[in-house]
Amino acid sequence: MIGSPVAQIQRWVTIHRLDTDGDQEWEAVLELLAETDGIDMTFNDDGTVTLKWDRPSDEDRVIEGGELEEVDEPPPF
Repeated sequence: MIGSPVAQIQRWVTIHRLDTDGDQEWEAVLELLAETDGIDMTFNDDGTVTLKWDRPSDEDRVIEGGELEEVDEPPPF
């Protein structure tokens, strides 16, 4: 999950491998990102990877706790 508010607004971020990241771990992260629908990956010459994504639709939107409506109906069992 991208936590940067700026990245969330612009819908892109550039990531890079840390010196402490092993080959297997970095490849696993890239593989997981590549399998994720809605993410475009651009491999840059300097070894970084730019991720871009579309704005989520209403169906994809995460509902915050304050937006939930309480249901007063008893359970059907």
